[in-house]
Amino acid sequence: MTVIFSKKCEYGLQAVLYLAARNETDSINSEEISSKLNIPKEFISKILQSLTESGLISSKKGKNGGFSLAKDPSKIRLIDIVSAIDGMDMFNNCVLGFPHCSPDHPCPLHEKWGALRSNAYNMLTDETLDKLKEKTLRKIEFIDNK
Repeated sequence: MTVIFSKKCEYGLQAVLYLAARNETDSINSEEISSKLNIPKEFISKILQSLTESGLISSKKGKNGGFSLAKDPSKIRLIDIVSAIDGMDMFNNCVLGFPHCSPDHPCPLHEKWGALRSNAYNMLTDETLDKLKEKTLRKIEFIDNK
């Protein structure tokens, strides 16, 4: 169930984590990513292209083509991926969609959402891909065994 991120963003996060966990110098094609993560191929291809445009990953065409990280995994934060796909509105806008929601004119969830939003933002900012490699590999292994 998507709570904060769009499905596109969830898949983008998974794909970039997969690229980081594989830690290969060779490119990984979208078919492999789609298969390993159970993401529709057409959807993951579009997501990977948008991440390429953002500069987080790079792509190589041809027989041995595919996708790879454009930066060292220690330099890519989860917030970078979220920002590239969903933008930062979730950290700035009212969770209920009320216009002009502010501390002076709060919505019914303003205080509670503010704390959750800050915690989520801090976690996404603190976590880099290199810190999540082992956990990602365990998750991929679990997916493979299902």
